[in-house]
Amino acid sequence: MRAVYITFLLCCGASLAHAHWFSTTYTLKGGWNSIYLHGDATHMNLDDLSAQYPEIEEIWRWNPNPDEVLYIDSPLLPSAGTAEWSTWTSDGSVLTLTELFGQSAYLVKCSGSSSDSYSVTLQQRALAPAVTWERSGANLHGFPSSNASGSYPYMADYFATFTAAIASNVQIFKYVGGEISASNPIQVFSTTFESLDRNQAYWFDSDVVGNFYAPLEVSVSGLEGLDFGRTGSTLTVTLNNRTTAVSTVTIAAVASEAAPAGETFVTGSVPLILRTYDAASLSWTESAITEAFTQEIGPESTVEVSFGIDRGAMSSDPGAFYASLLRVTDNTEQFDILLPVTAEVASLAGLWLGTATVSDVASQVDSSPGSTTPRSFNLRYILHVADDGTARLLSQVFIGTLADEGNPEGLCTLESGLDASAKDRATRLSVAHLPLDLVTSEGSGTVALGSILERTVSIAFNDPSNPFVHQYHPDHDNKDARADGTSTNLAAGDESYEITRQIQFEFTNDPPEGTSSSGWGSSVIGGTYTEILDGLHKDSLEVSGTFTFSRISELGALTIN
Repeated sequence: MRAVYITFLLCCGASLAHAHWFSTTYTLKGGWNSIYLHGDATHMNLDDLSAQYPEIEEIWRWNPNPDEVLYIDSPLLPSAGTAEWSTWTSDGSVLTLTELFGQSAYLVKCSGSSSDSYSVTLQQRALAPAVTWERSGANLHGFPSSNASGSYPYMADYFATFTAAIASNVQIFKYVGGEISASNPIQVFSTTFESLDRNQAYWFDSDVVGNFYAPLEVSVSGLEGLDFGRTGSTLTVTLNNRTTAVSTVTIAAVASEAAPAGETFVTGSVPLILRTYDAASLSWTESAITEAFTQEIGPESTVEVSFGIDRGAMSSDPGAFYASLLRVTDNTEQFDILLPVTAEVASLAGLWLGTATVSDVASQVDSSPGSTTPRSFNLRYILHVADDGTARLLSQVFIGTLADEGNPEGLCTLESGLDASAKDRATRLSVAHLPLDLVTSEGSGTVALGSILERTVSIAFNDPSNPFVHQYHPDHDNKDARADGTSTNLAAGDESYEITRQIQFEFTNDPPEGTSSSGWGSSVIGGTYTEILDGLHKDSLEVSGTFTFSRISELGALTIN
């Protein structure tokens, strides 16, 4: 391989607390081998790995883009102390590598000769695929090829859309065990008949630039794959077919392995939803992903696949971690790509703005034909859930810079709680059908999927929001007007009445019909609404319908002025 100029890549990091796991078994021989990690294994220290597999004597990690310019004769010959290599040895004589980072190529030296064979299983955290080709020509890479049929695809077929990597003037090498010599690594002369092993790393003397790793390019929202986090509801995966033929891609949800010791416990698989846009109705249809499905992609075309999450199926305590994998394969069995999928159960603390849609009113008329209203009507509600779970029904709330010491951003119930100099940037939300300045936690229940929250609101006979009161009408102002122009205040029941509203929110695990399930249980909650009113009629009145709340803030603290 020609002399190259290489710059140093500083590789550092630690195992992430949240992970989605799979295992790969590598078949190694005595002497020098090359492997490629499609996932990250930094949770295991190399000394611990050596204790489990004592046949491993040395591990060398290739750093493809070092920071310092350095001339070397051949990258095929590992050289300790140079920027392009990070090294671990079992005797501790060289230690610039302590963990196995993902999407990286390694040389592994085992005891014995090429006739000796070992199996080494590494549990790894899934990573989105990523391969960057260097114009220097020193490329040690691995690829997510498939052996679903029992054999790997040939290099010529796999690289048909990236032919510069296997051009006639390109030298390709692979390690086959034994000492470094003329027979290890050996040159690949025929890409037409050379299978591309996904667990092996290959040297490509190709001075090209690109990010090719498979005939299909997969673009996800971030480096962590489909990470819904605590409150995410929808994510999109872009699939780009590089080939000149129609590609039929199969997408399947795969369970994560149990997390290794010391890592975050995986509660279960992420309950994914497939979202499909219906151009005829201009709306999205959603269905739970319970089995593999296919997606056809035209030649040299791109499609987007939208995924949601059914948080109602994540019935665990706040902070519980869910993880799984999304496997992407094709009908020609060339690639097998694993995408990480993660989500976390969020606390429902915060500020919620919602609407109750009343569609049924229990009739007080004998032989009434039913309770369904000719047309539903909406009631706005504001609900705050504190960090300790206390739920308060509010008639108004202010969001902005508080007058408290330090002027933090927060929530308060009165305008006086805001910093006077920052009121122009504050927001006020209010509800017209509740008494002004209402802050009540009177009632029972909690805000949680499957729970019922009951709150009682009392409206005084002389409250401005009482429907019997009208300050400009002499029969509804609660005053006894006299001929001399004076008046006396009347008691409750003379012109208006005390009204009690018993409001019930029954939170359902599944959204009401016609409501999107994406984000349900985290950013959106709701269910069945019921209210009993006393004081409007000689008998109690009952109305019902559905309701939804959308979280507009995760602040669990509320300043009650």
